[in-house]
Amino acid sequence: MTLFKEFAKGLWKENPVLVLLLGMCPTLAVTSNATNGLGMGLATMFVLLGSNIVISMIRNIVPKKIRIPCYIVVIATFVTVVQMLIKAYSPALDDSLGIFIPLIVVNCIVLGRAEAFASKNSIVSSVADGLGMGLGFTLALVALGGVREFLSSGSLFQYKIITAWTTKFMLPGQSPGAFIVLGLFLAGMNWINIRKAEKSDNVYAPPKDFDCKHCNICDFGKDE
Repeated sequence: MTLFKEFAKGLWKENPVLVLLLGMCPTLAVTSNATNGLGMGLATMFVLLGSNIVISMIRNIVPKKIRIPCYIVVIATFVTVVQMLIKAYSPALDDSLGIFIPLIVVNCIVLGRAEAFASKNSIVSSVADGLGMGLGFTLALVALGGVREFLSSGSLFQYKIITAWTTKFMLPGQSPGAFIVLGLFLAGMNWINIRKAEKSDNVYAPPKDFDCKHCNICDFGKDE
């Protein structure tokens, strides 16, 4: 697979939110507006890119039995860096995102890419994978946050688009609204993929190799 394909797969075909359904906790919790979605997405992309690079560099020297703790230490280091940067330069965003910044450490997108990709591929390929998956995650969060913010108050990135909209519609900004909007996004994406497959006289099938039998995380601690 070329570097461009490694990068592009995370934008649509293997989008971590809209296809793989990973990182649902921050996806549903912080996307009450587009600003929060952008901040969370960029923070996760920074951690994902940095951890992919380091894990790809050390993949041949880390014993298999302790690889997961080592990966978590690497990820936690980058999370600490990004949390300190957000606290220093964007206190308001830090207050909005709250506990979800440190929880990037256990985000299944980051640990999953470390185990499934970075630990098996070169640094350059891991950079492309990290950027693609991180950008796909960011775009999905911004889209969800933008739709929820607009439906709630007629604004986007906290800029009032419909000035006559003075009373907030509470549902899109609350937890039930997050599930409803995400469900509509997933339905729309599936419809597009099915239509594309039908035009090519094919049957749409989800990406292969994304089931439990291809993940090694649950094997941690077992004798190898």
